[in-house]
This record gives sequence, structure tokens and C-alpha cells, in this order.
Amino acid sequence: MEENWKKEVKKGGCETLENALHDCHRRIPAGIARESACRHLNRAFADCLVRIICPSELDAVQSLCSSGGTSLKRSQCQQARLSLSVCLSQHQFHD
Repeated sequence: MEENWKKEVKKGGCETLENALHDCHRRIPAGIARESACRHLNRAFADCLVRIICPSELDAVQSLCSSGGTSLKRSQCQQARLSLSVCLSQHQFHD
């Protein structure tokens, strides 16, 4: 399973972000400074992984939750977030 994940990361264009994040962690000692300096890379890498793992669910969240709107749209946004959460939880590694 891990090899498939690595192939998807490479194919999805996340490999560069992963390498940059590793470099950031290697250069900066653990702590608040690292958290601050590497935050944007961590977020970008996480977004890239979610885009690979749950693309349609992420699209739904981005389109339905981008602004306020009616109670129907808020309800659809909530459902889209739940669907994304379920999708991500289905791909988590369990011991």
C-alpha cells in the first residue's frame, strides 16, 4: 500500500512539496520557529495529498463552502465536509 501512495504522490505533483517540507524540517530545529517557517509547505503538501486522495469531495467542499448563501447551501456545505471527512478517514492507516 505504501508504494502505491508514493506513486500517487509523484504522479499528483506532490513530490516537490514533500521534498521541500523535508528540507524545511531538516534546516530548522523543532519548535515554534519550525512551525512558523514550514507552515505554508505543510499546508500545501496536505492540500496536494487531499487533492489526490479525495478529489471530488474536495471540489464539492470548495464550491459549496466558499461563501455564505442560503440555508440549503450551508446544509450542502456541511454534507460535503462530512463526505470529505469520511473519504479521508477511509484512507487512514490503522495499526
